[in-house]
Amino acid sequence: MIDEIRIALKPLLERIAALHDQLDVASTRRRIDDMDRMALAPGFWDDVERARKLLLEKGPLERLVRDWEGLSRLAEDVGVLAELAEEANDAATEAECRDALARLERDLKSLEVRRLLAAEEDAMNAIVEINAGAGGTDAADWAEMLLRMYGRWAEKRGFSTELLFHQPSEDAGIRGATLAIRGAYAFGYLQAESGVHRLVRISPFDQNARRHTAFAAVAVYPEVDDTIEIHINPADIEMETMRASGAGGQHVNTTDSAVRLRHLPTGIAVLCRQERSQHKNRDTAMKMLRAKLYQLELEKRLEATAEINAKKKRIDFGSQIRSYVLQPYQQVKDARTAVAVGDVDSVLGGELDAFMEAWLAARAEGTLLDA
Repeated sequence: MIDEIRIALKPLLERIAALHDQLDVASTRRRIDDMDRMALAPGFWDDVERARKLLLEKGPLERLVRDWEGLSRLAEDVGVLAELAEEANDAATEAECRDALARLERDLKSLEVRRLLAAEEDAMNAIVEINAGAGGTDAADWAEMLLRMYGRWAEKRGFSTELLFHQPSEDAGIRGATLAIRGAYAFGYLQAESGVHRLVRISPFDQNARRHTAFAAVAVYPEVDDTIEIHINPADIEMETMRASGAGGQHVNTTDSAVRLRHLPTGIAVLCRQERSQHKNRDTAMKMLRAKLYQLELEKRLEATAEINAKKKRIDFGSQIRSYVLQPYQQVKDARTAVAVGDVDSVLGGELDAFMEAWLAARAEGTLLDA
């Protein structure tokens, strides 16, 4: 049984050695040492902007080295536990070794995926925008299911969420919503979700219990904080205020607290009405606008590739990046990577990493399929 563990460990050690070279851990350590020396130099902290930029660069580098060292220690622990289990012929130690081996494989895969998140924006928080498409009430219900799915994905990772915008549908579900998801590499992972999502199921809104198809569009933007310079000329912003809708009675908002901002040069518009304060809604709307303008610059940098253009397709038949089929069989399949999962409930419950990781790997290898 110990031989099985050693056989399983060998390819993992080879992948770890290859990852060490791919991540260039030695050079990263030297760069961190250089930064530490710079921070100790007289007068360094007098230049606040320079110090801020250094700390922003240093944080991800330290996290990478820390994760790498943890992976190396875990690999050593697996080897030691295997030897102890063999010498003592101890079932408990062998079980502990198997658990450590499984953890090693999981952590290694996580760090391998992290290598694919090298762009500056990948480490940022994410703003997820969801809009119902073709399919009537089913589409509105589907949009709400997607909102719940991404919230659960964030919860599983220990990320925080904030609902920035929410527009209920007349009958059920939502016409649109915007959710901020905050955590390390949130945008890096969630960018794989941009596109049209298709649902096939027996409609709960059809009295004849017929199968219906519904669509919803997801767009993901990096949340831009004050450390990223996005120049917006105040003269280019048109602001409109309106009365936010309420549930009635004492909950009706009697002031024009909702805010819509339109960036005139690009035509990009955002709406926020979650808060009762117009000032707070305007601040949130500005964050949303900055995120969209930053994403626009990223798209220009990538020269409007087919991947980005796919985000702008109609929310209708033939444009989906992923299909969620509940009837006549159960399967979630991504059209860009061909990854398919039979456990639909787990996917709708936030188990999305398989799709995200496959998308990141295919993008890096240039093997993304046409959606």
